[in-house]
Amino acid sequence: MSQTDIDAAIATTRFGLGARPGEIAEAARNPRGYLKGQIRRQGADIFKTDGENTNQRLAEFEAYRRERAMARTAAPAPTPAADAKPAMMDAKPAPDDAVKAARQFIRQNTAGDMLGRVQLATDTDAGFRERWALFWANHFTVSAIKVQTATLVGPFENEAIRPNVFGRFADLLGAAETHPAMLLYLDQAQSVGPNSRAAQVRRRGVGLNENLAREILELHTVGVDGGYAQADVTEFARALTGISIAGPRDAGVEGVVFRAQTHEPGERTVMGVRYAEGGREQAGAVLGDLAAKPQTARFVCTKIARHFVADDPPPALVARLEKTWTSSKGDLARVAETLVGAPEAWAPRPAKFKTPYEFVISSYRALGQEPRGLGQVNAALNGLGQRPFGAPSPKGWPDEAGPWAASDALVKRMQFAQALGASLGPRVQDPVAFANQTLGARLSPASATAISRAESRPEAVALLLMTPEFQRR
Repeated sequence: MSQTDIDAAIATTRFGLGARPGEIAEAARNPRGYLKGQIRRQGADIFKTDGENTNQRLAEFEAYRRERAMARTAAPAPTPAADAKPAMMDAKPAPDDAVKAARQFIRQNTAGDMLGRVQLATDTDAGFRERWALFWANHFTVSAIKVQTATLVGPFENEAIRPNVFGRFADLLGAAETHPAMLLYLDQAQSVGPNSRAAQVRRRGVGLNENLAREILELHTVGVDGGYAQADVTEFARALTGISIAGPRDAGVEGVVFRAQTHEPGERTVMGVRYAEGGREQAGAVLGDLAAKPQTARFVCTKIARHFVADDPPPALVARLEKTWTSSKGDLARVAETLVGAPEAWAPRPAKFKTPYEFVISSYRALGQEPRGLGQVNAALNGLGQRPFGAPSPKGWPDEAGPWAASDALVKRMQFAQALGASLGPRVQDPVAFANQTLGARLSPASATAISRAESRPEAVALLLMTPEFQRR
């Protein structure tokens, strides 16, 4: 087995989302060139949705809130007397009907967006580009577990993340943090400066919200060990005040707005840097400086190395990525090229255990299929603990093996493998050839023998999906 054969298997299974039929042979022509060819300035591919953008979804959610409020205040229909005539009965629908309909709309939109994302991942011939986009979507997590953002996760990823994943980090950061989905998810839309004009009205419940500022510092830029203090969080939160979401009173305005009346006046000092009094540009200046900090380069490059290569990333790889990040001023295309060119990223031993999403996607890719409906995929991901668009916190889904490799989780993976094998396995004509085109040089002799001895093609497919080689990348 040549080094090129090994590299081709690594290119498709580690850097990508798993090999589709014929993909390893295509990558073998030039494994590194195959990956670098997927890096493009216009960003990652956009997955299919129902065509609605964030502003349309926001308008529909506002209608949902109005319906919900009306349902709560609606008086229940009186119970008619036993001898009441039908014409006198109140035919008004139950107050819950509007809420149920709105919730069904939310579920359908979220499911439709996830199906589009899954179909893109299972069908794309640019697996590295898609994995790169998924890394950044998880880095800037917005979750559907919050009803206000449930229908916005898909548009957020398509509008703020995917177009910017091969541009400059500062631009990606700005797009993500000021998107309506992020502002709602982290409660920025309700944040009011304590000394702002709006605060003088002394309305109940009005106050400063530090969620967005804290998560930008802790999760999106310098990291928890990046050298900031609680005072920096508060000061940054004050700088962010005024950035909000257009509402019914903002006639003719859609999306993000800046409300001067809720912005905290005065200079701000964040991590030792003083920012002059201003409006929205004050927050923008802080974001720009955070994007350029060396702590940000180190923190994010460590996460990239951990995601692609090992839970305990090689220090030499992190140093390479960090050097490129710093010299290119956060040019993410250059960072991606450095990752592909780094020898540490091509170590033969697979050190990463697949997340449930990666496992499900790579299983469909191996069979050359895409799910036509979310059904079984949704059930599998929920059962395996990675609810679609449902990260439990702003930290996103974990990259390390620990949360995904418990014994009960492996049993559930086996059940999915058996179900998929039973459904699609009969289409596999030659199980051994199927195993070789799926894992290439990474297929061990022991696994090849076990697959060749399977009693049926569905069993052979299930065995392949549960091999250590397939479970890791």
